[in-house]
Amino acid sequence: MSEIWNATGRRKESVARVRITRGTGKQTVNGLALDDYFGRRNIIIEVRQPLEYVDMMDKIDVAARVDGGGKGGQAGAVRLGISRALVEMDEELKKTLRGTGCLTRDPRMKERKKYGQPGARKRFQFSKR
Repeated sequence: MSEIWNATGRRKESVARVRITRGTGKQTVNGLALDDYFGRRNIIIEVRQPLEYVDMMDKIDVAARVDGGGKGGQAGAVRLGISRALVEMDEELKKTLRGTGCLTRDPRMKERKKYGQPGARKRFQFSKR
């Protein structure tokens, strides 16, 4: 039986559960091929970055389950999950992935709506008279 490494990645409201195994480079997200799920080229490049940085594009199979948020947030969550799983597989990859920013959890979240106004920053129209 092949070894399996699991990790979790989060970004905005998205949570990705990533499972990597040694294989031929097959990448799936929610049962679909990575290209079919995300569609946009720049998002696909972002998700594949950790594998390219450690030169394991054709050596690792990735299966991710992701929910919540939009495609951009989901891509960031999958990217972080892949990076963490790679470090779990081989601790020596940590320095490379840390240096490229793949292991950094993006802390930016949606700002909460405040009372007395229609949104987080937007104000109701002010009238002097």
